[in-house]
Amino acid sequence: MLDLIEFGLFVTLLIVGFFAGTIVEKRHYASIRKREREYADVLAFTMRFPPDRVTPQRAFLVYGTVVISSDYFKTFVAGLRNLFGGRLRTYETLMERARREALLRLKHDARRQGAKLVICVRFETTTISTGYAASIEVFAYGTALIPDRESAIAFGARSGVAA
Repeated sequence: MLDLIEFGLFVTLLIVGFFAGTIVEKRHYASIRKREREYADVLAFTMRFPPDRVTPQRAFLVYGTVVISSDYFKTFVAGLRNLFGGRLRTYETLMERARREALLRLKHDARRQGAKLVICVRFETTTISTGYAASIEVFAYGTALIPDRESAIAFGARSGVAA
């Protein structure tokens, strides 16, 4: 009888995990898409240096960090997939959401400080295992650039571009 109760609890957790996880993931993707449109004017690049035609800039560090946990269903499916090998598609969406969220938080930090351009964007990822659910932390960082007002005016005069 006790085994039947444990099995019932297991199946219940799987079902709840599947539906709750799906709802949470869809809401998070909707929020990400909305904020990506909102922060489209803040450009982020992986290149190390700004283009030559960019006016001299003030530079400072910006970052965004997020920790996202997997639901019980995805953890179970990934565990089964580990037995046979292959791609863990259930965790790929987790990683994608985390990277996009960290980048959005980086752009928010840049905009808050008045920047519209971020270069040398990098990502660091850490896995946090708590036994039943896998969690990941993604840390995005980069160098935000703000045109120096005096330099921008001087650059515009030298190049014939209006400031």
